[in-house]
Amino acid sequence: MRESKLTDISIIIISWNALHFLEKCLPSVYEKNQGLDFELILIDNNSTDGTKEYIKSNYPEIIYIHNEQNRGVAPARNQGFKIAKGKFVLILDVDTEFITENPLAELVMYMNDNTEVGLIGAQLKSSDGEIQRSCLKFPSLWVKLFVRFEKLRFIKNSKMMNDYYMNDLDRETTCEVDYVIGAFQFIRSKMISDIGVYDEKIFYGPEDIDYCLRAKRSGYKVIYYPKVKLFHFYQRITKRLFTKITFKHFKGLAYFFWKHKYVNSPGLK
Repeated sequence: MRESKLTDISIIIISWNALHFLEKCLPSVYEKNQGLDFELILIDNNSTDGTKEYIKSNYPEIIYIHNEQNRGVAPARNQGFKIAKGKFVLILDVDTEFITENPLAELVMYMNDNTEVGLIGAQLKSSDGEIQRSCLKFPSLWVKLFVRFEKLRFIKNSKMMNDYYMNDLDRETTCEVDYVIGAFQFIRSKMISDIGVYDEKIFYGPEDIDYCLRAKRSGYKVIYYPKVKLFHFYQRITKRLFTKITFKHFKGLAYFFWKHKYVNSPGLK
């Protein structure tokens, strides 16, 4: 974190050839959070779609960092962490759009009232209004193996998958959860100082699970907060087998289970 005057929030967005998403995401950040003191840091993983020109022309106040290569998710977000000067840091995916008014001010007040909370996730919705599974249980190794075959009814309807997806959860209720996905992670900067940044050995997934597990093992709570709502135009890029990014995702999963030394459960109380 930079040694300088604190602002309320540092918003970190990474982008790679996602100008069509930025054109929705950035206006919603500014329009829905007026009156809030925040800085916005955009890490561009070597886009070639006119992102740089768009930012310079329309949002000159944004702190823009252009990488000469695609550095992946965790390393790029860590670039933002290292220069952020907010009391709180928001990790926000480029394919999101705020729905509720003044959402970040709401989260600041919640964090100030609940000092044991280190990280908060929002309610994410598909473009058709369907609520997405943005908070989940920590996965077992078997869950991550079988999720590839969940179109099979006996897997989709299994107790193991129902527990993982928290299908019995009231998605309109604020509650403590195991982890929230990295599309929206609102983080107390003190927690970043305590537990560090994202693990850069994970190129693409599951850096978000790893970070929440580290938070909880350090005594912080992870909260699902559905009063804050966003559209999430989610496009999973690891569904196809035998692609380079899928291989890196599998490598990240293997490393995660090795690092935390568990197969069925991380053993949290």
